[in-house]
Amino acid sequence: MMESQIEARGITDPNVLEAMRTVPRHRFVSDHNREVAYGDHPLPIGHGQTISQPFIVAMMSEALGVGPGDKVLEIGAGSGYQAAVLSAMGCEVYTVEIIPELAARAEAILNELDYDVTVTTGDGYFGWSEHAPFDGIIVTAAADRVPEPLIEQLKEGAALVIPVGPAGAVQTMWRITVDEDGLVTGKNLGSVMFVPFTRAGE
Repeated sequence: MMESQIEARGITDPNVLEAMRTVPRHRFVSDHNREVAYGDHPLPIGHGQTISQPFIVAMMSEALGVGPGDKVLEIGAGSGYQAAVLSAMGCEVYTVEIIPELAARAEAILNELDYDVTVTTGDGYFGWSEHAPFDGIIVTAAADRVPEPLIEQLKEGAALVIPVGPAGAVQTMWRITVDEDGLVTGKNLGSVMFVPFTRAGE
């Protein structure tokens, strides 16, 4: 049911649709939210964070333009659901989460479900240079500006998908690419609302 609703809203990548169909979203939410896990809306996961609504997860995954064998960095592991979708798409996934409790919980669930995702705790603003460059970078919290280290860690022609804008207000989802000459190009993917991008010390 969920994937048909997503497809009806314009998601066409068969790899994304299959991942959305197969990843058990209910495993990434609290027990009392499992009955509503597949509704097209975000849900709280604790620590002031949310699991994004399925359409947004699908839209961002499609916008990355990645597939089997591609190396993807996620900033903001949260529940682990977005990372699981990317892994189910065949990507090699690395994810950074600043809240230790969420990182540990996400890693445990991803391991239990056999998704090949590498999780670390840290400030996602700086990306994960040890594993760069990436075929795609996805940010699941709203930043007030695009972190320069993330752009620097993109492969040529790869995409950074990130919501940018003020906390607690409507933000803009951007797809950012860098060409061989270093020219940075952004495409507006529409209005969204995400929890704020958390930095170390905040």
